[in-house]
Amino acid sequence: MRAVWITKSGGPEVLEVRESPDPQPDRGEVRIAVRACGLNFAEVMARQGLYPDAPKPPCVVGYEVAGVVDAVGAEVVGLEVGQRVLALVRFGGHADSVCVPASRVLPMPDGLGFTEGAALPVNYLTAYHMLFRVANLRPEARVLVHMAAGGVGIAVLQLCRTVPGVVTFGTASAAKHDVLREEGCTHPIDYRTEDYVTRVRELTDGEGLDLVLDSLGGRDWKRGMGLLRPVGQLVAYGFANLAAGERRRIRRLVGQITGVPLLTPLGMMDRNRTVSGVNLGQLWDRSDLLREELTALLDLWRTGAITPRIDHVYPFEDAAAAHRRIGERRNVGKVVLVP
Repeated sequence: MRAVWITKSGGPEVLEVRESPDPQPDRGEVRIAVRACGLNFAEVMARQGLYPDAPKPPCVVGYEVAGVVDAVGAEVVGLEVGQRVLALVRFGGHADSVCVPASRVLPMPDGLGFTEGAALPVNYLTAYHMLFRVANLRPEARVLVHMAAGGVGIAVLQLCRTVPGVVTFGTASAAKHDVLREEGCTHPIDYRTEDYVTRVRELTDGEGLDLVLDSLGGRDWKRGMGLLRPVGQLVAYGFANLAAGERRRIRRLVGQITGVPLLTPLGMMDRNRTVSGVNLGQLWDRSDLLREELTALLDLWRTGAITPRIDHVYPFEDAAAAHRRIGERRNVGKVVLVP
């Protein structure tokens, strides 16, 4: 088995491709010969030592894969050797072979390629879960999503198109605005040259938003709360503000954490606001829920309502370049690794 290892916390140079024995599936597991695996901001933060859920280095991360079943453990029903599948992985996905509980594996539809398949599980599940399970997105809602040109951001924009009249606001650098418009973003906002809070208030005549999807964290959570109109909701699903540059910076970490707003039930009640949190990595014991939502997403793919936008595909040997691309926020859509 070949895999991309995080040898220690640090910059992209700490990544290393290593060989090890092939894993063997336990009862209820299948082994997948991986053809493609997704790279997410969470894995970049794990390399920097900023992702608390990740195993301690040296380790192999990776939450999502697409490939072919090449071994089946005892008591597995409905999956067989040779079947094309995609899967959610509790780390270990950045490898050419991985064992996964059958409950987190789904057959891939005909016509869905491995690269696209690897781009679906994490980004689209996160977006779908936030919009339809947590926020119960309604027609005519006003939605702000940060890092709108990233994998989750584009998934959010595509899914918002499936609900009539939703108005979307997306923060991204100006060079990415044409892509945002192609994906249905009503109001792209250049966070580098404009204050997004001021701009949203201008665009909504001071009324504010119904939903803020915030992967930035820290002080931006407080700013997002201030943009909500009554009955509005903020969903926190990341803390990208902790990651600036290639390595962990203690001063920045402390500054962002101290900027997190203090919330109380009484305060939320008085303001008619809701704050929710989403962390896909903490939902592994709800395979039923994840499977239901991923099945719904595959149905949406079949109808053409969603199509993963692939930014770049890197071989394992170029994993450092893939990490840099996401860390520097140059990607437009999904970055994928292939063995």
